[in-house]
Amino acid sequence: MGLFDFVKSVGTKLGLGGEEAGPKVEDLKKELDSHKLGTDKVQIEVVGDKAILKGSVADQATFEKAVIAVGNTLGVSKVETDLKVEAANSSAEKAPVFYTVVKGDNLWKIAEKQYGKGKGAKHTVIFEANKPMLTHPDKIYPGQVLRIPDIESA
Repeated sequence: MGLFDFVKSVGTKLGLGGEEAGPKVEDLKKELDSHKLGTDKVQIEVVGDKAILKGSVADQATFEKAVIAVGNTLGVSKVETDLKVEAANSSAEKAPVFYTVVKGDNLWKIAEKQYGKGKGAKHTVIFEANKPMLTHPDKIYPGQVLRIPDIESA
């Protein structure tokens, strides 16, 4: 089980209600399913501005993508997980690494911050790890949370 923080006032706007109404379970599930991650065994509960993910996913990458797909939604400040990773292996035991985009960031700069100076070319690894939530490498925004894969396993 894990608890992940997000910026409540940024992200994908869902449904017709305002941010103060909070996210709706149906809207969050529809958003998650729209990415076609293989999250059909995932159930979502909402308590205030916290989304709770339960059920199971195929692998660690799907787990991490599900967290950011739900967390990068307007009105969600926390994502709590009680997801079982079906294909658990040694890499699945590593804690996920997430990065919150700040003003002035681009994927090259993020790669250098996360992997070290001179490793900016690894920005494509970050982009691929965040597909399909990211549709273009230049379309990131402050407050957005990205998953940062281990470059040794990527």
